[in-house]
Amino acid sequence: MEKLKYLEQKADILKAIAHPIRLCILDCLRSSGDCNVSYLISKVDKPQSTVSRHLSRLRASGIVEGTRNGLEIQYKIANEDANCIIDLLMKELREQGENLK
Repeated sequence: MEKLKYLEQKADILKAIAHPIRLCILDCLRSSGDCNVSYLISKVDKPQSTVSRHLSRLRASGIVEGTRNGLEIQYKIANEDANCIIDLLMKELREQGENLK
């Protein structure tokens, strides 16, 4: 793969996760495994419409995928690059002694 194409793919991932709510959603998914919208709403402390909108953006980018389980959808991180980025960000945050909800 040529270098520019590779960097464009990585930049697309960064663009898709570049929002505080999306970062929080991804951190929840990373630390808790598969989660439904209700769980994410409780952790992010935002309305259902907001969480769903951000999940939609993450799904469209291929960063998150959902699996239907009865009436609900269980979400998980589907992109290892995004998972690594979130892990690095949260590790740095925890090392600084900060806490997220």
